[in-house]
Amino acid sequence: MARALKSQRKGPQQARRAVVFLHGYGADGADLLGLADVLAPHLPDTAFYASDAPERCANNPYGYQWFPIPWLDGSTEEQARASMALSIEDINAFLDKVLADEGLTPEHLAVVGFSQGTMMALHVLPRRERAVACIVGFSGRLLEPELLETEAKTRPPVLLLHGDQDPMVPFADLGAAADALAKAGFETYTHVMKGTGHGISPDGLGAALQFLTQHLKGQ
Repeated sequence: MARALKSQRKGPQQARRAVVFLHGYGADGADLLGLADVLAPHLPDTAFYASDAPERCANNPYGYQWFPIPWLDGSTEEQARASMALSIEDINAFLDKVLADEGLTPEHLAVVGFSQGTMMALHVLPRRERAVACIVGFSGRLLEPELLETEAKTRPPVLLLHGDQDPMVPFADLGAAADALAKAGFETYTHVMKGTGHGISPDGLGAALQFLTQHLKGQ
C-alpha cells in the first residue's frame, strides 16, 4: 500500500493544469515549491504541488529522501532498491490524487524534478499508463537506462538541465540520460547551465518555463 505523502499546494482554486515538483535528496517539498512564485505569473490557471519524500534522510534528519544512497549514507544496495520501489508506488498514488483532486487528465500535468527527484520522475513517468504533458529534470540522472526502451509505456517530451560545475551529480550524466532517452524514442532536449553547480540557475529556470509553456496546455 502506498504511503500518503505530505504535500503543499499553491495556485487558484479552479486550475486548468498542474505542475508537481519532486525534490532532491535531503531536501523537502517546500524547497522547490518556491519556484511556483516565479512560474505562476507565466502559467496562469496552474496548480503547483510539492510533497515531502516519505523517508527522513539518513544524512540530514531535517530533510527527506526517496531512497537512501549507499555511497553517501552507508545503506546497502538492497535497502536502496527496496526503498525506491516503495517510493515509486507513493509517487504514482500522489500523482493520481493530484489529478483526481484537480479534475484533470494526465496531459494537463507536468512533473519537475531536481536531483533525486529527477531520477524518480524519469523512472516513474514513462512507466505510467497515460503520458503526462512533459517532464523537466534538473541535475539528475537516468536510473537503469538499459531497461527504459522495453519498459516505457508512454514517452512524454523531456527537458534535462544540468550545471557544468555540478560536484554532486556528474555533468556527464546529462549526456548519458539524453542519449538513452533519445534511443528509447523520447523527444528529448537539453540545457547546460554554465558555471552552475548542483542547483538551478536563472537561465535554467527560464528554459524550463519556456518548455512548460510550450507543452503544458490548459484543460
